[in-house]
Amino acid sequence: MDLQSRKIEFIQEFLKLESDDAISKLELTLKNISNKLKSEPVEPMTMEELNARIDKSEDDFVNGSYISAEELLEKFK
Repeated sequence: MDLQSRKIEFIQEFLKLESDDAISKLELTLKNISNKLKSEPVEPMTMEELNARIDKSEDDFVNGSYISAEELLEKFK
């Protein structure tokens, strides 16, 4: 799914929300992300940095050092 389609899908799901608390959390998250992007310029990774990050992620997975998607979703309910 391309970025434009994901944005539209996100907005459609957002419009279905009835929970004031959920909307407040999303607003706070968006504000935090926006502030971070404004204050920290994004610099591309080198291929070496990318490969090192991939290697670490694979090692973490093998060693069980990760959180499943279900656990993460439960944490933020």
